[in-house]
Amino acid sequence: MANTGGFVCYYRVSTKGQGRSGLGLEAQRAAVAQYLNGGDWRIVSEFVEVETAKRADRPELDKALAAARVHRCPLIVSKVDRLTRSSSFLNRLLDANVDVRFADLPVIEGATGRFLLQQMVAVAELEAGMISARTKAALAQAKRRGKQLGGNRGTRPSRKAALKGAAATGERAAKLAADLKPIIEELQANGAATLAAIAAKLNERGIPTARGNGAWTATQVLRVKQRLPG
Repeated sequence: MANTGGFVCYYRVSTKGQGRSGLGLEAQRAAVAQYLNGGDWRIVSEFVEVETAKRADRPELDKALAAARVHRCPLIVSKVDRLTRSSSFLNRLLDANVDVRFADLPVIEGATGRFLLQQMVAVAELEAGMISARTKAALAQAKRRGKQLGGNRGTRPSRKAALKGAAATGERAAKLAADLKPIIEELQANGAATLAAIAAKLNERGIPTARGNGAWTATQVLRVKQRLPG
């Protein structure tokens, strides 16, 4: 059955090279055209994201969703995995009050369609996690064999990459501080009056540090408290 009306298209590529060359985009556009299957339709707007599927902040997707709401038309994506492999991200998308279509799936309608889509993304999320686990295991094995991993290979990260890495580290630290806030407040209310006392109590409870190894120290607790919201 041919589709009619207006559509907003969202495409995602993983690298800037793909974005510049059109590689990947051409296949996605072809998949969308095949899905629309002729008929009296038009593309209202196209949005291209250059980002990995793991990232949840998608400025172009936000624009695409806004355009779909403004034009009151569906948002069409070539494949589910072009959008996300995160079930929590998908749930936010499904709550965005937009009719989202996937060219590789039948029309997702009602509670049953929503459930099936969530299951598909959950499987993709599991697969991505298993791939990550296998990669880490392979790297650990290589390290045990004495192979040098990482380190300075004669190149230095760009200032932009360094700033991006620092921002990501700061974001993780802020999230950890927010999670620890009620625990630290509880410890203080129960008599842990110094940074060293709080560190000792965190160690007693077996709460891992930000790096996940070693024991809590007064200095680490101070850094967490400096990031506490409010």
